[in-house]
Amino acid sequence: MNVNSNQIDAIVREVLASMGGAKTGGCSSCSGSCGAAPSIPATAKVAMLVGEKNIQVKEFPMPPVGDDDILVQVEGCGVCGTDVHEWKMDPFGIIPVTLGHEGTGTIVAMGKNVKSDTAGKPIKVGDKIVTSVMSCGECGICRMHPAQTNLCDGQGVFGLIQDSEEHHLSGWFSTHLLIKGEKNPTYFVVNDLDLKERMLLELAAVCVHALERGKATGLLNFGSTVVLQGCGPVGLMMLSVLTVAGINNVIAIDGTQQRLDMAKKLGANMTINFSEVKDLETRVKMVKESSLTGLGADFIYQCTGAPRAAADAYEYIRRGGGFCEMGFFVNNGSYEVNPHFAMCQKEINMVGSWDYSAEDYPTTIAFLKQARKLGVPIKDLVTHSYPLDKLNEAMETNVAQKGIKICYVAE
Repeated sequence: MNVNSNQIDAIVREVLASMGGAKTGGCSSCSGSCGAAPSIPATAKVAMLVGEKNIQVKEFPMPPVGDDDILVQVEGCGVCGTDVHEWKMDPFGIIPVTLGHEGTGTIVAMGKNVKSDTAGKPIKVGDKIVTSVMSCGECGICRMHPAQTNLCDGQGVFGLIQDSEEHHLSGWFSTHLLIKGEKNPTYFVVNDLDLKERMLLELAAVCVHALERGKATGLLNFGSTVVLQGCGPVGLMMLSVLTVAGINNVIAIDGTQQRLDMAKKLGANMTINFSEVKDLETRVKMVKESSLTGLGADFIYQCTGAPRAAADAYEYIRRGGGFCEMGFFVNNGSYEVNPHFAMCQKEINMVGSWDYSAEDYPTTIAFLKQARKLGVPIKDLVTHSYPLDKLNEAMETNVAQKGIKICYVAE
């Protein structure tokens, strides 16, 4: 019997619907541009990290959608520094794994128990969706400090879940993602954001959370001078958040002119290229001369993962100023400072910023809309995109710092 692709799609949808009562939708003639959810193929592909610096495309049968599950056709996903670290040396010990946690796509099927997203908004097949973190609900932080689930000892995220026979579609570097309800997932409907905005949302959530950490010191206001050290994707997004928040005097420091040029576009008043101004004392003098008080920075966001740069950061801060460390999401080593001069004598207000909570997502969505309204060109951060079978190349581009934000975009 000859069976065409449209008939196969219809059969698969019927099978999925019978296994868990999943609601499905489909249009076999397009990938969702008509407004309907894309059709569901019989198989899904994932770009799986099978060894250090070795991503291979694997194909698996499309899994059943349970009563509490959501099946998403992936549209795109940002490449995070965490993905690159895992690709290079497997520091988390989770190989084999399908990476990608900055992803987004269209819901193509969902279980009968799924009625709303984490914010309480109605959810349906055809909606655009992003995922956030999963907290365990059982550790001491989750039980005693439920407002700080970003510090959950058992925190999980799609894209950092080791592959298993039960769950192959666990990361956004794939054609489809299965959001399994049993994993306590958080997810948000984002129909009013375009693809680039959605791929940047997770990165923006990191920075929105860091803004709140900085604001807790009482040192951030319209008159603050803020130094932003490190103009990679995190630093440039942090700069965008500061700009939208009304921080008018930001001094950006980096060693790559392309990134400093982008910092100017995103709102930096002044940039310092440390590859040209090599002397720390000279750089400190430049910061003081550019500060609104002449005393130095009121606050610094340290966004690099370089220990030597982090040690320099204390020198830019005025006495009584503030410091937010948000650059070391992996262990890149330690640095040495004299706590008498760097901290006590200056009475520095220091905070760390780790990740984000699902509670940060609605604020982040509002930030992205406000950035669009104000004309802050954050979408210009996306400089390179790669298909599923070129993700090793995407990682190499990221390591070489040839662009700013590298993304996987589905074909």
